Amino acid sequence: MGKTTNTVLARDGALQAPWQYGAATIISKALFDTTAIYDALIVGGGITGITTALFLQKAGKKVVIAEAHKPGFGTTGGTSAHINTFADTTYAEVASAFGEEGAQLFADAINEGFTTIKSNIDTYQIDCDYEINPGYLYAETGDEAKQLDEIYNGALKVGVPVNYTEEVPTPVEYLKALVFDRQAQFHPLKYLRGLQKAYREAGGIVLENTLVTGIETDNGVHTAHSPTGVIRAKTVIYATHMPPNINLFNFECAPYRSYVLGLKLKTDTYPDALVYDMQEPYHYFRTQVLNGEKLLIAGGNDHKTGHADPEKAFADLEKYIRKYYNVSSVKYRWSSQYYVPVDGLPYIGQMPLAADGIYCATGYNGNGMMLGSIAGKILSDLVRRRPNRYQDLFSPSRIKPVDSFSEFVKENVDVAYHFIADRFHIHETDSLKRLQRGTGKVLEVDGEKIAAYRDEKGAVHALSPVCTHAACIVNWNGEEKSWDCPCHGARYDIDGNVLTGPATKNLPKISSDEN
Repeated sequence: MGKTTNTVLARDGALQAPWQYGAATIISKALFDTTAIYDALIVGGGITGITTALFLQKAGKKVVIAEAHKPGFGTTGGTSAHINTFADTTYAEVASAFGEEGAQLFADAINEGFTTIKSNIDTYQIDCDYEINPGYLYAETGDEAKQLDEIYNGALKVGVPVNYTEEVPTPVEYLKALVFDRQAQFHPLKYLRGLQKAYREAGGIVLENTLVTGIETDNGVHTAHSPTGVIRAKTVIYATHMPPNINLFNFECAPYRSYVLGLKLKTDTYPDALVYDMQEPYHYFRTQVLNGEKLLIAGGNDHKTGHADPEKAFADLEKYIRKYYNVSSVKYRWSSQYYVPVDGLPYIGQMPLAADGIYCATGYNGNGMMLGSIAGKILSDLVRRRPNRYQDLFSPSRIKPVDSFSEFVKENVDVAYHFIADRFHIHETDSLKRLQRGTGKVLEVDGEKIAAYRDEKGAVHALSPVCTHAACIVNWNGEEKSWDCPCHGARYDIDGNVLTGPATKNLPKISSDEN
């Protein structure tokens, strides 16, 4: 059904993650039928999209994936690849908000997501560097120790194996610690390619470089529009983290950036474990072997997208790691995006205020590998009209539309720019002259704000700074060389092309005297 080629895979930022190397790109021979009405259109080719597609295709459904770039381009290609039986939203917190039954269901869902990954690896014989290791969580202060006790008690109540321990493979001094046995790690893009291969062998279709910009519904058939044409399907699943355009999730999920380093150490002090502290934001450590070489994968310093300095986040993370580890070199540095739900649980199911048969999955917090996997099962059951024990707990219908939402849509669905970009011509000014090569900034030129980036050759790339999603002003991310929206997490490259939603329109370009 297809062949593979080895290449450096693209992702949604300028920095390269280690997963981009050594994961084959699959070239499909399956042909897309422009006249067909598919059983399911899945928008997005990350772990949620491809897991869902595989379940449906194996169940006899006719499925097509529309990926705006290439599978694994987004958060799946930027994950730190931890697979856990616990989650960022603790079981105690879930019990407080959703009751003990809700906490038990959440624990079961996390565990089933975990086992789904292992089952897929075994079933499809995916070579993805999967390893079982213990996971350690330690407290450095008295307050953290109290929180640790709550995590311990919450885990016990839902049957998640956990114990106190006095031995943690970390050079950091701590007061108290927990160990969760049989946690796991893997190479996320090798795993994703394995799923994609199985999906295509089952007859599934992947359309790359296909950005879905909108959907119209008529007589139970959904027509998805993209610059490359239309796709018709009986059901649609948004597996894009944040569903595109203006929707209720803009109020319910906050976008965050997380920072990761891949480091070579001078001594063989790499932990054979997954290790987490309890700082806010927390740090995490594990070991990954790539091409026979050990790397310390260390991350943290998360912050809301567009609300802090990425350069400082990386610098602070590296300083923290060097305080405790004898670092030889930093081999990789990259960042990634995830969404934090307002009530702690993901939203998986029928999309609110959308036509019947339009589903979504978002709000995974930092646990996308497990939750994206269980989302695949939930969504495939919903499409097949089969009951799923988790569908009520994670149902997006628990979102209650806020009073201001209709006004928000009215004001923002058609963004009225404060200038017409294609008619606006900027002149060389002192502020533009001061813009150094390799840097970007929102500047004021001739009384108008512009997003300007000067590339390494000296050419200026000038854009409207108004996010095409909801008219917020974008901020420059000097590390990933992107324009990031601080409101809802849309991101654009230096030429204004959409990297990640919820935006579906590019930032308009502005001509410059320098170009």
